[in-house]
Amino acid sequence: MGANSSKLEKALAEAPEDERYYGLENFGNTCYCNSVLQALYFCKPFRERLLRYGASLPSNVEENLLNCLADLFNQINASKKKVGVISPKKFVQRLKRDNELFRGHMHQDAHEFLNYLLNCSAELLEAEARAAAGQGQAQAAKPGPPITTWVHEIFQGKLVNETRCLHCETVTCREEVFMDLSLEIDQNTSLTSCLRNFSSMEMLDRDDKFFCDQCCCLQEAKKRMLLRSAPPCLILHLKRFKYVEAQGRLRKLMYRVVFPLELKLANTTEDDPAAPDTLYALTAVVVHVGSGPHHGHYVSLIKSGGQWLFFDDENVELITESQVQSTFGSTSDYGQNNMDHGYILFYERAGAGAGAGLGGAGAGGAGAAAGGAGSG
Repeated sequence: MGANSSKLEKALAEAPEDERYYGLENFGNTCYCNSVLQALYFCKPFRERLLRYGASLPSNVEENLLNCLADLFNQINASKKKVGVISPKKFVQRLKRDNELFRGHMHQDAHEFLNYLLNCSAELLEAEARAAAGQGQAQAAKPGPPITTWVHEIFQGKLVNETRCLHCETVTCREEVFMDLSLEIDQNTSLTSCLRNFSSMEMLDRDDKFFCDQCCCLQEAKKRMLLRSAPPCLILHLKRFKYVEAQGRLRKLMYRVVFPLELKLANTTEDDPAAPDTLYALTAVVVHVGSGPHHGHYVSLIKSGGQWLFFDDENVELITESQVQSTFGSTSDYGQNNMDHGYILFYERAGAGAGAGLGGAGAGGAGAAAGGAGSG
């Protein structure tokens, strides 16, 4: 980073003393990985638990993706300098060995990588917990009762799939869990509207009728998805890539989606009608730069110590809130002037305490960014 490094260090003089701001080396189209790793590093509940986990491991532990990630985070956290560049080579090599999807130098999807990383981490922790409980390796690998790991505690929320039969009025509820929510987007909308649409009522009729256990036959019904409990760290994925049947390919939606700096989630389930609204703060945005799903670049925008920073592989810069807002998207369907679009949003609950019954969303401040980019 050279001169830029000392300039950034001066600009970050007021930043927390123990915080580190390190760019990550790119190993040929690994920007999808770097952008997500930066967002996770600055997700403090995750970082703190991962560092504790890494410190507890024996020196002869068998290498896996999670302990490689713990090593990387520890290298950054233990660095004497506040800013610099670090190589995630060991982690990337392990990732490619474990999953053929991420081998080669093709452009990969940041959301697919995030999903894989969180699920893989949870599975590794579950297997370790079963092994520690005295189960043999073969037993530990078998599916058993679900184990709540610290990855689940940080990122997992619960949904209720509620279906009402229009003949007998019986309501059927099915609980589902999630690590992130994928939201459909429209032109000139907001994150609030996207969340509201996620929980909107859907009619099940004609060829899509619902089998009612009470009526013992197919009936017309109404269905909706409610957010029963949201996690301390809420990850929202904006579905910017859509398959267009007429064109036979995926297309990027450049739509303008305004996301707030503060997100208010209101109670929508009946478990606790008096539950207060819950406030979340935007901590990171993974941005897709480019015109299509199979090429382009990923960068991340991070809020730390009250300031916004732009992470583009090895490059780290301070940015303004208005630059963050520039990643909302274009007001026209094919906005060619702005190719930087918020793709994955990381929100952290105020106080990051235990979950409550939550649902729809209210607006608030403004959000996202940043520097252009090449292919990555």
